[in-house]
Parts: sequence; structure tokens; C-alpha cells
Amino acid sequence: MAASRLGSACVPLRLGVLSLCHRRPPRDLWARARRPPGPAGSGRSVAASSARGASGTDRYCLELLRKRDYEGYLCSLLLPAESRSSAFALRAFNVELAQIKDSVSEKTIGLMRMQFWKRTVDDIYSDNPPHQPVAIELWKAVKRHNLTKRWLMRIIDEREKNLDDKAYRNIQELENYAENTQSSLLYLTLEILGIKDLHADHAASHIGKAQGIVTCLRATPYHGSRRRVFLPMDICMLHGVSQEDFLRKNQDKNVRDVIYDIASQAHLHLKHARSFHKSVPVKAFPAFLQTVSRLTGMAVSLMKQVALEDYLKKIQQVNFDIFHPSLQQKNTLLPLSLYIQSWRRRY
Repeated sequence: MAASRLGSACVPLRLGVLSLCHRRPPRDLWARARRPPGPAGSGRSVAASSARGASGTDRYCLELLRKRDYEGYLCSLLLPAESRSSAFALRAFNVELAQIKDSVSEKTIGLMRMQFWKRTVDDIYSDNPPHQPVAIELWKAVKRHNLTKRWLMRIIDEREKNLDDKAYRNIQELENYAENTQSSLLYLTLEILGIKDLHADHAASHIGKAQGIVTCLRATPYHGSRRRVFLPMDICMLHGVSQEDFLRKNQDKNVRDVIYDIASQAHLHLKHARSFHKSVPVKAFPAFLQTVSRLTGMAVSLMKQVALEDYLKKIQQVNFDIFHPSLQQKNTLLPLSLYIQSWRRRY
């Protein structure tokens, strides 16, 4: 299903406006986006949850996304009504996994939590989900759309391997991580939309890789504040840059060249994804409104809502200074931008 692997050759950035899907979004999108979060609902029995349209578990997932993955929350609002609650559940599942790494003090505890989610997925496919809000909503989504189990398990397995605080050895290793997490999430979103199409899968593979690369770039200032650097070592070595250069927020040309090469690879994946545009079913376009960087762990509270391509354009404008303050500014017009983009018939 995944598209063929790309090399690490870099290309100049040529950035345009990312236009993604064509369906009319909910009229109250702006109001819902600005509404302050209410209290999250508590878990309740599966039978009770299934009996009500706006269950406590459903509300829990929605609030979790609004607080921890605002971009994913907005994009899910723009999906067809019949797919929206399942998308909330899927994204909430991803948030639960993503925040494990930075919320535990010991790797052993992280492994235990990952094991919980592995058992949970097994139980979901045995029609016996635990009474945990996200698990119950994910069970409903699996039943409703017959979601593929291996994509859910692949996300867990990859995030479990990523519990080690090690830099990516090369750009291909970063792309593998993105394929197994971000692309898998997009494959599942396509299933929620009822799309089974090879070209859509290829586009999802490349978009997922672009998301993973941009997320790594955006998280660099946050990780640096915790004396961690995860940027691909092969590209750093190519330009003679050490991890200490990033910890000291060095802005020399060779440091910017590292960021340029990595950002160019993300743009290359976007270019490949768009090469399938004429072959991808129009019904699949809403899935690709999700082309925003996914937030990981506690970094979510520090990183701002900026669409994937918008970030690449901004980092080009500041000459690939990864620490420039403008890259951390919140895009207050994001809801309106997504609303406008949702009317277009290209991604």
C-alpha cells in the first residue's frame, strides 16, 4: 500500500496554496473552534454509550482533540457528518499514544501503557472493549467502518519503538517512522470515508511522510529545550553540524543547510502526493485536509497550529532559521483558512 521509497535528494522549495477538499464545512465551524473547552465526559458502559448520539465518551474524544490536537479537531469537523465521530475517535487514539513518551519518567512505564493499548485493540476486535472513553469510541468506529486492525497495531508498534530518545540515523529512518504512524492514520481515515483506492493510498503515504518530517522540524526548539535532538544524523554529518549546535541555537549557514535539506524532502513528498491528484477519487480529498503536522506528547502545548505547507513556506521566508520566533506563532485564521480550502477540488 505504501508508495515507493524516495531518496534523500533535495529539491528547491516551490510553495503554493494547499487546497484540500470540496465539501461544505459545518456553518458553525468558527464558533465551535473558538468555544472554550468544557469538562470532558467520563467513561460509561458500552451499552449506554451506544444508546445515545452525544455520549460521554464521544464528548471526551472531542474535548481531547480540541485541547491536544487542535488542527486534527478542526479538520475532523470538516469531514462528512457520517464520518465525523469515527474520525474523532481515531484522532483521540493517536493523541493517547503520542503523549505517552513525554508523560512518563521511565521507559518501562511507557512500555506498560503501550501494552495496554495493544490489548485494547485486540479486545476491540473481539467486541469486548475496556470501559475507557477512547477505547469505546474506537470500538464503535471499527464496527461502523470495518477498520483494518494492522494499521492500528502498526501505529502502536512504531510509537513503542520510538520511546527510546535516539536521533534518527538517516532521513529514511524518519520516513519509516512517519509512514508507520502518520500514513497509517491516513489509511484509516480513508477507510472511514469508504475509500479503497490505490492512488489515494499512494498519496496518503507521501502526505504522511511529509507530516512526519515537518513534525520533527517543528518540534526541534521544544526538544532542544529538553536537551534532545532528533534530526537525521546523516544530514547533520553531511554539513558538519553537531547536536550541540542545535542545543546552542546556532544559526550558522551549515545549520540552516541541514534544515533546508530536511524541509526540501518534506516538500518533495508533497509534490509526489499531488502527482496523483487526477487519479485520486474526489471523495478522498477530505482525508487530505488532515495535511497538518501531528503534535507529539507535551510538545503540543508549546507548538502552534500552522498547516503543513504554511510552515514550509514560513521557514523558507526566514531563511531556514528553525528557531525564528515567527515559526512558533499561532495561526489565528486557521479555522477560516480550512473553511475556504474545503471548497476546493484539489489537495
